[in-house]
Amino acid sequence: MLLDLKVSNFAIIDEVSVHFKPGLNILSGETGAGKSIIMKSLALLMGDKADSRAVRQGSEHATIEGLFDLGDRKDIIERLKALDIDVTEETLVVRRTVSSNGKNRVYLNDTLTSLNSLRDIVAPLIEVTGPGSPLIEITSQHENKNLASKLYQLDLLDTYAKTWALRHEVQKSYEELQETREKLNKVMGQLQWREQRLDFLKFQREEIKNFSPAPEDDDGLEAQIRKARNSSQLIEFRTMAEDTLYENEQSVLSAIHKLEQRQIYFQKIDPSISEIFKPLEAAKANLNEFLFAIREYGQSLDVDTNQLDVMEKRLSDFRLLQKKYGQTTNEILAHLNKIETEINELENANESIDALQREVSDRTAKLDKLAKKLHAERESSSKSLVKEVNSELSGLNMKGLSVALVFEDLPEVTSHGISDVEFVTKISKTSTPLPLAKFASGGELSRILLALKCVTGHDGKPRTYLFDEVDAGVSGETAEKVGIKLQQISKKQQVICITHLPQVAAQGNVHFYVNKKVSSGKAKMEISELSGKSRVQEVARLISGEKITKTSLAHAESLLTH
Repeated sequence: MLLDLKVSNFAIIDEVSVHFKPGLNILSGETGAGKSIIMKSLALLMGDKADSRAVRQGSEHATIEGLFDLGDRKDIIERLKALDIDVTEETLVVRRTVSSNGKNRVYLNDTLTSLNSLRDIVAPLIEVTGPGSPLIEITSQHENKNLASKLYQLDLLDTYAKTWALRHEVQKSYEELQETREKLNKVMGQLQWREQRLDFLKFQREEIKNFSPAPEDDDGLEAQIRKARNSSQLIEFRTMAEDTLYENEQSVLSAIHKLEQRQIYFQKIDPSISEIFKPLEAAKANLNEFLFAIREYGQSLDVDTNQLDVMEKRLSDFRLLQKKYGQTTNEILAHLNKIETEINELENANESIDALQREVSDRTAKLDKLAKKLHAERESSSKSLVKEVNSELSGLNMKGLSVALVFEDLPEVTSHGISDVEFVTKISKTSTPLPLAKFASGGELSRILLALKCVTGHDGKPRTYLFDEVDAGVSGETAEKVGIKLQQISKKQQVICITHLPQVAAQGNVHFYVNKKVSSGKAKMEISELSGKSRVQEVARLISGEKITKTSLAHAESLLTH
């Protein structure tokens, strides 16, 4: 539901703010007062293209802002969340800025977004129910895109027939069939190049398996080669260590041995000296352990040229595998698993084709059955729908106009079934039926939609209906019936209606008056909420024009009290 509309520097609007309410909201005013500008403002909130020429003269930009209550529109909240737009308060603020230099901006809850996102959220072009249900639906002399759409007409029929659950089953079944067909086509396409692909995959498999990657290939192999290439320097270091510790007459261990021999002599003089020599004994033990380890290490340094060539060849082969299949051994082995899987699929392609063909056949039969059931339920309901709509139209001064429903089978099942549905109209019993898309009068289209809304109800997702001149060309008792039907719709949906008829205005739950003033040579529009005497005065003006009489005032009071 639309709670507030704020417009500034747009056309003749300096700044206006309207607080709309549940039920039927009436907008009235003299011709040229600017009621159509309000509709244009609302159309911008729905995603209409902006025109920089609409910016009020002397202003840099115009701003149109609408506040929507999303308390009963969980579907819209989820779609906003999918766009990473905050909706913690279950409200949506749509703001459009139109610059005089042609630069325009769209904001949803202060998040800069695209015009397409705005349209998808507020007023998707076709869908009236399901995930694309709009927040605003507009009908005017120039805005009847939805009603002219065959898919929209099918939506209305499904709403009336209560076949949406079955339609969703058809859509799900259709999507599952398409997915299976795509799998089958993929496997069938693989057959054309299967042998060539198999040869290639098997070559890759053998290349990896022959190398037999191991974890030490990641880092250890390169370290081994580095060690082998520098083995002569390492051997020289080992020899130096042995000479320093043991081989030379002046070696460290030889010197320690001499100290130990002297210790034996001095120990006889002072036994406590043995405690002093304990760290030296530990050092001797550590040096002997180091000497053993360095000798053992030296034995691993005897690398011949052939062994080094083998390691360098393996490293070169590993680098090649890395370029083709992955940077690490684990990635290469994971790629090998993918190769094995694809080889298995290709080698068993015939069996897969047979299974998928059976699955396509089963899913096709299931979809056909569901689609025929849906088609039958739609066709059964279509007769009573047409009857009820024509009954509504007969009371709306449509001058002999009647609606029929052309119901045909599509050549193949689509995501919404096999029903090709189109509303057609006849202005007399003998005239040629014309599709609604070809119907000329926007006012009459609006009343047809009004009749359809009265009959079909709604999908449980509240929205705002905007009616502009739905009462065009009617008066008297018919005008009163139009007002009653608008009031009937507004019990479950918010309705905003621009009207020139007192009978319609009197049905409103709230009434706004649109007035244009000229100050300092500039036109300025104002909107005020009417109540009490001011509302009686406006309804009387709608009855008798500028010259309000006692009779028109009495008539206005009578309309407002009934």
